[in-house]
Amino acid sequence: MKTRIFKTGLLVSALVLSSTLAFAKPLVITADRMIDVKSGKVINAAAVIIDNDMIIGAGARQALDLPADAETMALGDYTLMPGLMDMHVHLVGDSDHHGYATLGTSVSRSLLYGVKHAEKTLMAGFTTVRNVGAPGFTDVALRDAINDGDIKGPRMFVSGPALGVTGGHCDNNLLPYDAHAKSEGVADGPWEVRQRVRENIKYGADVIKFCATGGVLSKGTKVGAQQYSEEEMKALITEAHLRGLTVASHAHGTSGIKAAIRSGVDSVEHVSLLDDEAIELAKAHGTYFSMDVYVTEYILGEGAKAGILEESLAKERMVGSVQRENFRKAVKAGVKMVFGTDAGVYPHGDNGKQFARMVKFGMTPMQAIQAATINSATLLKQENNLGSLEAGRKADVVAVKGNPLDDMSLMEEIGLVIKDGHVVKQLAM
Repeated sequence: MKTRIFKTGLLVSALVLSSTLAFAKPLVITADRMIDVKSGKVINAAAVIIDNDMIIGAGARQALDLPADAETMALGDYTLMPGLMDMHVHLVGDSDHHGYATLGTSVSRSLLYGVKHAEKTLMAGFTTVRNVGAPGFTDVALRDAINDGDIKGPRMFVSGPALGVTGGHCDNNLLPYDAHAKSEGVADGPWEVRQRVRENIKYGADVIKFCATGGVLSKGTKVGAQQYSEEEMKALITEAHLRGLTVASHAHGTSGIKAAIRSGVDSVEHVSLLDDEAIELAKAHGTYFSMDVYVTEYILGEGAKAGILEESLAKERMVGSVQRENFRKAVKAGVKMVFGTDAGVYPHGDNGKQFARMVKFGMTPMQAIQAATINSATLLKQENNLGSLEAGRKADVVAVKGNPLDDMSLMEEIGLVIKDGHVVKQLAM
């Protein structure tokens, strides 16, 4: 094998000047340890073998048949993991523009924000995201541009405009009647929500997102109040499932959470107000919870300066601590959990800050990493392609200095990022 050695953190290579590194020969990455997210174990003296865009081997280095002509990256005291996955982002949303400031942002400008945020997210080690809500199908355009290699960014699964009731969390409630403002995802009644699902699919959605209850950042909604009826939810989810799409439901309130689960939703987002029945329903139905337990810090610490309305700040003060306690209860009860942050409310690229909070509020470090890897891949029905380091999976690999199982704050500084077999971020000097 031909070895490419790391000196003072930089890969010594003539290709170092290029924006991404691609290897004509198989690549062997070695490190002191690797996290096997399926078994929940750490493998020491590990290696991952990449050929083009696929992993062809991973595990203990001595147990692998290493290609004789391979290039080698010798990392030393690093931990190898699958590319990270965030199941709740808004890449075209900008954390500096909240409340009334959003009214001055055009759809075209949102898309340009998305180009910047996509690269920041990828550099943070998140090689796959689920974008749950974007105006004008800007997330579809962003996904396609990334897939075509026009811009840098994570692999995206996108919803297009989120569906919601008239005057609900997914509507535009900032302007008076005279403006006749209405969000494009608004749909009322069982047949109208079916039609809207069909339209989103027509224009490129991979997933469907709808708002089952009021929200923190919407004007005039009660954060715990159910909005869609169960009849409407069942029609919406049935239509999406007929077409093979998974469905995510924004739901803070207990009744909306339970109605969404009974209706067959694949994941519930936020999950702030929770009771024992909701937990048991989620376990019985195999529903995933995506609970953004970091974002409260940003909303209450920086939100006012970014234009978040006082009404919204008051709602966050009400639900933030309750949500974190309910996160603890759900984890202890064994509810399926994925990693979802609501990036876009806070600055993109800070996604990794949530890992330490998930551990603080009840998860083991391994559970937090599994939430952002194999669990998220399974929710997306991509577990045979993504979410683990094993032969036959896409070559999405990240490396962290030291052992994050000992200190989850290390997840905030991802050193090496490989997506589809291309080195998109190298170790810093």
